[in-house]
Amino acid sequence: MNKLLQIAGGAVLIYICIVLGIAVIPAIDLSKTPPGPDVKPLTALQAEGRDVYAANGCGYCHTQQVRPLPEDKVFGRPSAPGDFAYQTPELLGSERTGPDLTNVGSSKPSDVWQYIHLFDPRAVVPESIMPNFKFLFRVVTTVPPGETAVPVPAAFAPKEGQVVPTAQAKALVAYLLSLKQTSIPGYGMNGGMGGMTSAAPAAMPASPSTSASASGGYNYDAAKGRALFTANCSACHQATGEGVPGAFPPLKGNAAVDSADPTLHIHTVLQGAHGVTIGGVAYSSVMPPFAAQLSDAEIANIINYERSSWGNHARAVTPSDVAAVRAKGQ
Repeated sequence: MNKLLQIAGGAVLIYICIVLGIAVIPAIDLSKTPPGPDVKPLTALQAEGRDVYAANGCGYCHTQQVRPLPEDKVFGRPSAPGDFAYQTPELLGSERTGPDLTNVGSSKPSDVWQYIHLFDPRAVVPESIMPNFKFLFRVVTTVPPGETAVPVPAAFAPKEGQVVPTAQAKALVAYLLSLKQTSIPGYGMNGGMGGMTSAAPAAMPASPSTSASASGGYNYDAAKGRALFTANCSACHQATGEGVPGAFPPLKGNAAVDSADPTLHIHTVLQGAHGVTIGGVAYSSVMPPFAAQLSDAEIANIINYERSSWGNHARAVTPSDVAAVRAKGQ
């Protein structure tokens, strides 16, 4: 009996030592990790949204960790310990059926886009396999005072009534918009703000309809232009360039995109836009600035893709054109 007690006691002691060594002590050490630069605690509304995110199983399909691998570059810089200082427990996820959401608040900063995407993902991402979350919305005949209807495209909207978000939807969107990477010295924000795919699209062969040239012997890379547009722009403006009616403006036939003077087009990509009216239609959604995320050459490739697609035939721009507008801060 004494031997059994000794063996049992020894086994328990070994188990305790193992737990302390590989779990408790490292956890205590990690808990002392200071927050990264500009990393802030969640607000009460954002924290509520985090609970909604977890309760609805979003973490089963979406990760919140950017690995230091080439295929993760599209999602942002590699994650750092300080990014999770106020996230307990961390919702890292384990599978990417959908894209990583570490930086979705920067790549998709429009609450309008987020609401439409939750109501019916196919309305903004046609190839999406994500289930809809219509139960987070109400369909009303008259929009209550203080509420704003979600401009769901007609093909996806209810036959009658208007769509308004519930308190849970508002909290969830507030949480999603809080997911923004901050700049860390030595890391840097890489090219690409995160698209709706888990990796940058494969290069597409250039075709006459997507080729353009500029003075000075510069020829833009049509394949890169298309890939960059798909990763950074197509979720809102759509692959067709037609945007989402009432939510995101079209690029097809857009006067700024098809103008002989590319200054406004370049400025918009560099600095973003909010509250624009195009073709008599007002768009209140937010377009993020890309000045800090994309190089002059990458922005030139995107702009040239837009200026030579969907029937647009404007002259091509060069990286020097982009640099000139960037330098002026226009």
